[in-house]
Amino acid sequence: MGTETADEDTDGTLERDRLEALSNLWIAGTAPEPRFDTIANLAAQLFDAPMAFITLVEKDMQRFKAMHGINVPDIARCISVCTHTIESGQVLVIDDMLEDPRFANNPMVTGAPFLRFYAGTPLTTDKGFRLGALCIADTVPRRDFGERQRTTLDLLGTLVMEQIRLRRTEIIRSTVMNFSAATELAFFAIDTAGRIEFVNRAALNLFGYRQDEMVGQLIDIIIPDRFRGAHHAGLARVLAGGTTKLIGKTVEVVARKRDQTEVPIEISLSLWNDERGVGMGAVIRDITDRRERDARLLRMANQDTLTGLSNRHSFENLLQEVLSENRAATVALLDLDGFKDVNDSLGHAVGDALLQAVAVRLPSVLAADVTVARFGGDEFAILLPGDRPADEAMVTIDAVLTAFEAPFDVGGNVFQLAATIGIALAPHHGTDAEELLASADFALYRAKQAGGGTMLMFEPEMRSDSLARRATQDELLRALKNSELVLYYQPQVCLEDGHILGVEALIRWQHPRHGLLYPACFLPAVESSSLALPVGWWVLREACRQAAAWRASGLPPIKVSVNLFAAQYRAATLVQHVTNALAEHNLPPCALGLEVTETIALLNDDNALAAVHHLRDLGVGIAFDDFGTGFASLSSLQRFPLTTLKIDRSFISEMTENPHDAAITRAMLMMSNELGLETIAEGIETEEQEISLRLLGCKAGQGYRYGKALPPDQTAMLLAQGFAGQITGRMH
Repeated sequence: MGTETADEDTDGTLERDRLEALSNLWIAGTAPEPRFDTIANLAAQLFDAPMAFITLVEKDMQRFKAMHGINVPDIARCISVCTHTIESGQVLVIDDMLEDPRFANNPMVTGAPFLRFYAGTPLTTDKGFRLGALCIADTVPRRDFGERQRTTLDLLGTLVMEQIRLRRTEIIRSTVMNFSAATELAFFAIDTAGRIEFVNRAALNLFGYRQDEMVGQLIDIIIPDRFRGAHHAGLARVLAGGTTKLIGKTVEVVARKRDQTEVPIEISLSLWNDERGVGMGAVIRDITDRRERDARLLRMANQDTLTGLSNRHSFENLLQEVLSENRAATVALLDLDGFKDVNDSLGHAVGDALLQAVAVRLPSVLAADVTVARFGGDEFAILLPGDRPADEAMVTIDAVLTAFEAPFDVGGNVFQLAATIGIALAPHHGTDAEELLASADFALYRAKQAGGGTMLMFEPEMRSDSLARRATQDELLRALKNSELVLYYQPQVCLEDGHILGVEALIRWQHPRHGLLYPACFLPAVESSSLALPVGWWVLREACRQAAAWRASGLPPIKVSVNLFAAQYRAATLVQHVTNALAEHNLPPCALGLEVTETIALLNDDNALAAVHHLRDLGVGIAFDDFGTGFASLSSLQRFPLTTLKIDRSFISEMTENPHDAAITRAMLMMSNELGLETIAEGIETEEQEISLRLLGCKAGQGYRYGKALPPDQTAMLLAQGFAGQITGRMH
């Protein structure tokens, strides 16, 4: 039984290989062709047979590739006589099919064409796979088909296979020619004398010739005169059996067209040997566009495309060259103050025009040997070569600050810009380009912190401060990965009866060495780095998770508010992150509030505004945090999709003693009510503040009077009570 299975597996493999060989010849299932009809006709004449045919045996069918004296459709393989031929592996002769029990009941014997005699030879590939048969047949028995006839029939079968192979070669050649005609690559073939034997359409188009003007001509017609000597020597060496390093490689050279103009080309050479000896071919591509693109890229690599100034790459290379020669230099980095407001309010086209105006003015106030570059955005760099004392460098750069005192008139708009500048001197503040630019950047950062519109020279402690900030950012990244960041929750209460309306999620850092750190210790490092997004999205997800956990434990459903960073507000994925967090924890949108400072929220960003509108429409609460400390106007409040105003603690803390703070608080409450917004007063600490706010109509508050921010488990206990703090002595 095991042997039978092995035989069956072997037979199956052979059949699969046979069918694959038939498929690889691209002839299966094709229509009759004259070349095979000719062989069938010849077989019929040689053997004086009324019928002759060529068949191909596929998986389930026998198909007729040629027929003489017979016209029948393709038949099932199970009744195919030729199947027996390919199984026998040799010429199969059946003198009288009616006397052979294998065929006596075959429909082609008992019905039309009423076969009685059959002789067939298998069509065999070089690897021994039998694909079909060449057959002759008669309607009467024959008993005189001898060895000589068998040999002749077998030779005719060999002729069929040669035609099958030739047919495949012709298909390949036709495919190659079609590809050659369709491709944009120029093809050449030359003989041992260096004459062109073949060119395709792309070659004719590239060089401007007709085919009869190229074929038969020396390849010299496309080679410029100054290169012909080297070409002749190399060609002679190769065609004489020598070698060349160019074979198989792509090189860039210059060729000549019919009109004598030159064109840059990329050429790859090939060699072969055939019955005529050595042949050579070339594939040629016109690289004019590439050369032009490379030239543009070279310009782009060294020049800012908007302003025409040097770009950062070019500036850094020049600076490194100066420093490598042990020459002194001064570097200044400049940021425009207020430029972003121009872009946001009037669009990038106006902003670009303003940058171009700045690029014209800067060099005009500096010496001719000074290099001015644009690093990107509104950041520029200045390189002053030569050794100069710090005070002289400051005087020179001060001319730049003075240049900004005059307004810029761009497209009918007048802009009053200022600049902030950081300066560093080589070799005192850095001996290579990277170090010197970093020093200038430290000084620029410190100048911005000082309020902008000024310039500062680098001092070593600036680097220490920056390194400390970077170290904090690195630690925060680790803290995020190690789950060291935690959320505490401060209650927001109804001032009327003290019941808890919601909580605000506030971030803390459970530092492994320094203990629990408050936001003031680390949030500035987060906001000024790429950490703002991952930390902000973590706060959002964690707050939603905790809110869902409280609900699942049976606690009353409340709103949890989270603070957004500016980077989150501007992120194109804000809506996606919020909706994903809600869906992941099965929270309704009304269970979440988003808080942004009015300064962030009032940035002119239409996409961010549309995202917040969408979230508000879903039911997510939107609040201005620390309201009254920014620059919000009534019109901007109407435009922004708010649900809540949070009055900043700075107004609450002095409202019982300072009439001005009380008046401002009263005005904000009235405005909020007129706009249909909820209002939460922040920083309530005393009973007097609470009473005053209630009398002014404030309905909700938050502050130490009702509790500090607590960890989740203690917050849960507070939520279970339902009330927080003391309300006019009525609650304990």
